[in-house]
Amino acid sequence: MTSIQVFDPAPGGSAEFAADLEWAKKQGAQIEHFNFAEQPLAFEQNAVAKDFVARAGQAGLPLVLVDGQMALEGRHPSRSELARWAGLEQPTLRPIRVGDCCSGGNCG
Repeated sequence: MTSIQVFDPAPGGSAEFAADLEWAKKQGAQIEHFNFAEQPLAFEQNAVAKDFVARAGQAGLPLVLVDGQMALEGRHPSRSELARWAGLEQPTLRPIRVGDCCSGGNCG
């Protein structure tokens, strides 16, 4: 199974990325998520992450490794990217229907 590791500069991140991670994990993706502020040892113990931070600094994060190889840097992956790397079926967008808007259909 494909291994995905995400190295972040600090805890948190966007709600969208957190939802994408949760979705991928529920689909069976093997994902580890580390943040420098709380888990600096994970960065030190991973040669690719250690080299990346030495070269680019924390400002270059996030860093994503797929099976130990650098796949993405400087931004979080999309749900589609996570699915592709993990070998999952690509997510489909639900069509927007009239009345789906939070303001009772008065979105404009």
